[in-house]
Amino acid sequence: MPKRLLKYKNYDVQSITTATPDGRRNANIATWVMQTAMGGTHLVVALYKPDYTIELARESGILNVNLLATDQTGLIRKLGQQSGRDKDKFKNVPHALDERGCPYLTESIGYAQCRVSHTTDAGDHELFICEVLRQVVLHPEKEVMTNIFLKERKLIRG
Repeated sequence: MPKRLLKYKNYDVQSITTATPDGRRNANIATWVMQTAMGGTHLVVALYKPDYTIELARESGILNVNLLATDQTGLIRKLGQQSGRDKDKFKNVPHALDERGCPYLTESIGYAQCRVSHTTDAGDHELFICEVLRQVVLHPEKEVMTNIFLKERKLIRG
């Protein structure tokens, strides 16, 4: 019998995108994102401490939470299994910049434009408590990518 209850949770899969005023930018894959206020005015985003994305989000105080669709499985490897310190993760990935210069993924279901209010330590992750400035739905017809979807296709272990 499995010993870990939380393995049964089916998390949505997002890409967190961010950029600094001097033009550095990055994207990663995150499953631990949660709405923390009625009406979607605040989110908490858990970012893995060694990731380059966390450095840029700390510095800039901005990020976008892009809800990924099932037709975007190629992004798991590109955005989640290699470092943006050494390569441009946005090369050949459809994206645009919002008015803050922060990238968002144009083929995602949509994105939440966020401003970091504060952060707190959470073990091997840091929690970014964010005010949602705007929510944009780009492709409402698409299906949300989830952890179970990725496990069933053997794109992630678990």
